[in-house]
Amino acid sequence: MKRILTALFLILIVVALIFRGQPWMLTLASALIAELAAYEYLRLANTSGARIPVWWMIFGTALVFLFTLPNFPNEAELPALSAMALLLLAWSGFREPLERVLADAAIGLFGLIYVAYPLTLIPMIWKRADGQPLLLFLMVCVWSGDIAALYIGRRWGRHKLTRLSPNKTWEGTIASLAGSLIAGLAVVLAGELLSAHGNTVLHILEPVWESALLAIVINAAAQLGDLLESAIKRGAGVKDSGTILPGHGGILDRIDALLLAAPVLWCVLLLKDAVSLGRF
Repeated sequence: MKRILTALFLILIVVALIFRGQPWMLTLASALIAELAAYEYLRLANTSGARIPVWWMIFGTALVFLFTLPNFPNEAELPALSAMALLLLAWSGFREPLERVLADAAIGLFGLIYVAYPLTLIPMIWKRADGQPLLLFLMVCVWSGDIAALYIGRRWGRHKLTRLSPNKTWEGTIASLAGSLIAGLAVVLAGELLSAHGNTVLHILEPVWESALLAIVINAAAQLGDLLESAIKRGAGVKDSGTILPGHGGILDRIDALLLAAPVLWCVLLLKDAVSLGRF
């Protein structure tokens, strides 16, 4: 029950931000989540032997989000990340043992790319012409896939998927894919039904078959993101990234699928724009 209540509370907040929030609210919420998740990542990394300073991770995560604001040029984001990497390299270089210098710099930079950057895409997707329904589509695909995998896999799962996560099964994987596909199409069809009555709040500018394909791609990325976080936790020798969410573990445990699904969706959108295939 604790898990369900926590999930419902978080879903209500996300949906409210998508349809009632302002750009600054979405950016602030994403940045706050990123800071908490980055701290959990830092603890996992330091548990496995790294010595990355907390101040560097907090500052680096905030810096990445600055470039989502209107007055900051997006093209400066890569130089800023490079500067942060060099700063961490220099910081590590004057500490012992020197054998950790390259590893710590690489792990720290990866943390910004793995945790902070994907969450900067949330407000950027929201700002698109059809960003609100598209962002809801992303979230629904991730949520429904996770729910289907959990309950179907727990009930009927027999064939283990991978040693990275012993509880995951092929049955759960297939159920996750089906769950994302069904729920994603439900959002699209609901949008078409509302549009027929003059309400375009859920209208997504794409054929249904493209929505179905996009739901499959998002689900595949989400499941891989879940497995990658499991690999990080197993490397650190822990079960959960934290305990901040009752019944769910840490923030990183809840957004691991989104951390890969959001960049994949963003790449699809950029590709469609680049080759003039139209918008989702």
